Amino acid sequence: MKTFVVITSIFEPTDAVRAMSQDPNSQVVVVGDRKTPQNWHCDRVEYLSVAQHHDVCPSLHEALPFNHYCRKMVGYLYAVARGAECIVDTDDDNIPKADWRFPDSEGIFSCTEQNRGFVNIYELYTDQKIWPRGLPLNLIAARSDIEKGLIRKPCRVGVWQGLADEDPDVDAVYRLIGGPPCFFAEREPVVLGQGTVCPFNSQNTLFHRDLFALLYLPTRVTFRFTDILRGLVAQPIMWLLGYHLGFTNATVVQKRNPHDYMADFLSEIPMYRHCQAVVTTACETVSSRHSIEDNLFNVYDALESRQIVEKEEMRVLTTWLKDIQTARRHSA
Repeated sequence: MKTFVVITSIFEPTDAVRAMSQDPNSQVVVVGDRKTPQNWHCDRVEYLSVAQHHDVCPSLHEALPFNHYCRKMVGYLYAVARGAECIVDTDDDNIPKADWRFPDSEGIFSCTEQNRGFVNIYELYTDQKIWPRGLPLNLIAARSDIEKGLIRKPCRVGVWQGLADEDPDVDAVYRLIGGPPCFFAEREPVVLGQGTVCPFNSQNTLFHRDLFALLYLPTRVTFRFTDILRGLVAQPIMWLLGYHLGFTNATVVQKRNPHDYMADFLSEIPMYRHCQAVVTTACETVSSRHSIEDNLFNVYDALESRQIVEKEEMRVLTTWLKDIQTARRHSA
């Protein structure tokens, strides 16, 4: 499989970037921004400076804000245009372990029950009280008890989310109350049944090429909400195509870049307020009569009507959908 690893960074090459660049089975692409050091360079890494963004996607480049995580989408389009079959979405502070890889997209996996709504996947990997960023706050005290419903069966996985050890993806509430580091137990991959939802992020995540349109990162929401919103929108659309979300062992160690936890908390407030409404809206909106792209547009249109995203989001999304079609034509 032709695999591209896409990262955005405002730092000099980190240990994580250098380690990922040594994988002979993938090509690392780093997307620069205005804060990225001049003359950024790392062997075996394709670096896209701000000056190059226009060449990759002139329309989307103009629509994206600078100094924003969503400029990572330039890297997605670069990978699509070069024939990517899989895109791995990750960050510059996730150091890959020796076994850093993802399962095949099709196989026999342990699958959860269907229609469970939101679940806390971390429960399957640790007894520690910990939850993924994006899990509704009113559910963090409850146990999902999904282990007893697991059954092995054939599944088609469109997105694999690998976990992260030491400083995994949690919300600011967990960190502000002094939640300790976590090292997850190892187990076989787990796949969510249709109608069963768990937030997934952009930190150790593989997308199958059929779902590349769902890589869209909302540009007019907060930094701590953008990838979570993307993942919550994506899941009901994936189900229509027979694809599922799967989780794997922690295959990276996160050495987290410095964060202001109170600033993170404020950035996450829209996520706390809207995550359940996002899934409800998406489930009510998607239709098997429509393409992935049309379903994606229709869900965001419904979210805009509910004032969860801004009207300007629709203009940027339209540009993304046009540019990804152009990138696909180039790859052909």
